[in-house]
Amino acid sequence: MAWDEWEQLKTQAAERNTTAVQLNRVPDEGPGAAPPGGDLRADQQDLAAVGDSAFRLFDQLGKYGRDAWSISQTAAKDLSTQGFALGGALDHVQERWEKQLKTLLDACAHISNHMDFTKNAHAGDEYYIYGVISSIATLDDGFTERTQR
Repeated sequence: MAWDEWEQLKTQAAERNTTAVQLNRVPDEGPGAAPPGGDLRADQQDLAAVGDSAFRLFDQLGKYGRDAWSISQTAAKDLSTQGFALGGALDHVQERWEKQLKTLLDACAHISNHMDFTKNAHAGDEYYIYGVISSIATLDDGFTERTQR
């Protein structure tokens, strides 16, 4: 998104006097302020969807991003062999593409792996909390039986 477009969108939002999106600030407090929106929540489906999207992006970038890389590498060699200075420039662009592609692939893999880890960690937390709550209920039943005798 170009900077001018961003500025235009901010101006349009200000003209509408909307508070649906607030960037870099704490919501107003006091009389007339909007009520808080609640806690951040993410369920297993949300985490799985993010992880799945990151994995699919990783997969597609791996296939098609490397295709573009190999084509430009071949073109750079051919141009250089034929004596065109453009071959060296294209080789430089291809090297930058490769570095950026690797960075993006690493980020996608990290996101996908982290979502899987988070999903499993929260499932373990749920199991633990259920066990603790169940034992409290069992304890409460024991106290209730004593008081009824």
